[in-house]
Amino acid sequence: MKDGFAVLLRRHRLAAGLTQAELAEAAEVGVRTVRDLEAGRSVRPQRSTVELLGAALGLQGRDLSVFVAVARGRTPAEPPDTPGPPRALPNAGELIGRDRDLAGLTEHLRTTAGVTTLVGLAGSGKTVLALAASAQLRDDLPGGAVGIKVSPDEGESGVLDSICAVIGVGHPDGLAEAFRRPALLLVDAVDRARPAVVAAVTRLVAIAPQLRVIATARSPIGVPGERVWPVAPLPVPPAGTRTLVEARKHPASALFLERWALHRGDPPPESEVAAITDLVRRLSGLPLAIELAAARGRLLDPSEMLARFGQDGAVVDAAEAVRSAVVASYRLLTPAHRQALRHLATFTHRWSIELAEELLAETSVDVVELLDRLTDLGLATVRGQGAIRFMVLESVREYALEQAEAAGELTLARRRHAVVFARFAARTTPMFSGAQHGAAIARLDDVAGNLWSALAHSADDDPHTALCLAAKLPRWWRFRGRDVAGRRWLRRLLDDERTADADPLVRAWAMVGLAQLANEHGAGAEEIDSVREAVQIFADRSEVTGELAARTVLFALCTGSGDFDEAREQSLEALILASRTGRARDMAVAQTNLTWHDIRAGDLVGAQRRLAEVDRLTARTGDFRLRVLGRGDLAEVLRLSGQLAESVVVGTQALDLLAEVGDPSHRRRLLTTIALAQAENGEAGEAERVLAELRATTLPEVEDPACAVVEAAIAFARGQRRLASSWYAAAADAYEGGHDLRDVVQALVGLVAASDDPAERQRARDRIAALVKSSGMTLTERERAVLDRRG
Repeated sequence: MKDGFAVLLRRHRLAAGLTQAELAEAAEVGVRTVRDLEAGRSVRPQRSTVELLGAALGLQGRDLSVFVAVARGRTPAEPPDTPGPPRALPNAGELIGRDRDLAGLTEHLRTTAGVTTLVGLAGSGKTVLALAASAQLRDDLPGGAVGIKVSPDEGESGVLDSICAVIGVGHPDGLAEAFRRPALLLVDAVDRARPAVVAAVTRLVAIAPQLRVIATARSPIGVPGERVWPVAPLPVPPAGTRTLVEARKHPASALFLERWALHRGDPPPESEVAAITDLVRRLSGLPLAIELAAARGRLLDPSEMLARFGQDGAVVDAAEAVRSAVVASYRLLTPAHRQALRHLATFTHRWSIELAEELLAETSVDVVELLDRLTDLGLATVRGQGAIRFMVLESVREYALEQAEAAGELTLARRRHAVVFARFAARTTPMFSGAQHGAAIARLDDVAGNLWSALAHSADDDPHTALCLAAKLPRWWRFRGRDVAGRRWLRRLLDDERTADADPLVRAWAMVGLAQLANEHGAGAEEIDSVREAVQIFADRSEVTGELAARTVLFALCTGSGDFDEAREQSLEALILASRTGRARDMAVAQTNLTWHDIRAGDLVGAQRRLAEVDRLTARTGDFRLRVLGRGDLAEVLRLSGQLAESVVVGTQALDLLAEVGDPSHRRRLLTTIALAQAENGEAGEAERVLAELRATTLPEVEDPACAVVEAAIAFARGQRRLASSWYAAAADAYEGGHDLRDVVQALVGLVAASDDPAERQRARDRIAALVKSSGMTLTERERAVLDRRG
């Protein structure tokens, strides 16, 4: 029963788009309570706790009754195949004049996978139509519906990062598995970064053939198999329309009247129908322009709007219609509100009231009053849930930036924007250590477009701020697979002569981050000297947190370069420093690192002792992520020592818990451990099922060493020795040059065990001997036994 409630609670939380911390805060319970319930560690929660959680999740009626009953152990819960998407799409609102378009588009997407692009003029309502179709399909498609809005000048990896954030996976490698069932992905504002979207979408449809992608753009995006769906302006009423009844028969005037009612309450008098007709005709039937005009109904009658718009001349073109509507609304603002809007236009995507207040701190503007005014006039909108939910409409933003440049304010506004997000990143960074890791990722995901634009502008104009910002982002970049781009930014900023006099601690953190990112793609050895320098800077200034972080990174770099003695020394120094200063989490990290030295030395008993200490320390600190990773390491140590059944049990438990952490690289490692333990224990069928999950995270054109070694173990368990030999040889070659030489040795030991060719066995033995000699590694008892048995 407790497992049923754990699944049910997690399903409702993800459907609500909440992190564990956010749910705990909303329910006024401890985050550990939520975590323990989802992990199945709390057998019978108090009824009051369950009711608080149900209320925070917005459950009512039967949903709430079932929720409480399952928690009390009375009704089994049906686990879903996969959790719902963690972030719901914003509400499209009422769609007027698009019934036929919506019905046709929805049916098309329901039955047709691939890319469909809604094409039309700016302001024609492509986004609203796409949102409405997505909402209708959300419950029809097994994989649900999610969406992203493309940030200006984004790269392919940035687009993929955004998709990862909304679908709830940590890395693009997990998207194939996330979209294995029919699902819909909305990609809005393609024109902001068209080449990046084309590359990202092409990759997605190749690995997820059941996926429906609905994109919005001003022209076809040009991906293979694309289906183009034109979105025209709304039909306008004929000239001479004189009654409200007639006006409501035509979509353009019907939209104006509906939006007018929201702002004014009562419908306009019949005497204004002619003005409404002329106005929407002059606005070319564009929904955005019409909505902006209707928003001015709080102050002006339609005839007064038309007089200001100008009644002479032909109907304006679409672009001019939108711009004219924006200009008219902008002029209704006070000078102070106009200036504030010009500064808010530096936000490239969504933002919060708090961020706006920080950006406008040097003005006297009341931000809440400002937002009320901007939304009343249709210049800003509220989308999504949570604090980061405000947006300036793109057409408004473009115009406001033009005005900021004309007023000589743009450089200063962008400089202030960069400072705001450097501070935001600095406040978020401490959350990466411990239980708030997922919340930290989500916070930065929410403002990803702003982070990149702040970095781009400040790198040229204010490199000190850019360095402060970049130094806080490496963990986010690593988690989102942006290690190459992040490394380039940090290298550029550290090499910029204008940052030579930056705060040494900022430079030290940047050097540590640079090394972390370099190590992700095998270039860590290039940064060893700079990390040693960072260690010295932190030590000289008694910056314990920095010194511990730098020594931990230096451990990884030395391990990767084969300098195992220094790697062990750095871990011991970190353990001594953490113990002296009472930092339990850092003690756990150091013990984890030392575990791998025990494994290299063949001391598997010592490794298990260290991991038991890691488990104790992480339980004490509440660091869920580190505790889960420690359990995964324990599963591997158990397998190496021959405790195969126990390895599968511990590994499976850790895998379930790892779903909350969302770490794709550790998930792959753990899947490999479980599959190998099962195959080595004679459970080839079970191993094959885990292998299928592992392969779903791998690009098909790449020889993946983890998949190869599992294939080998499965073939060997089934007595297919020749096939096993081939796979073990492929795995050894694929692992060569990686961070962990033990992977190569294990594959070669497997080759010796499987091969019936004496020459092949001898070549494998020679390679093992060379690796052991060069690395100082000691073979485990099981490995020595295999080599002795095969002569």
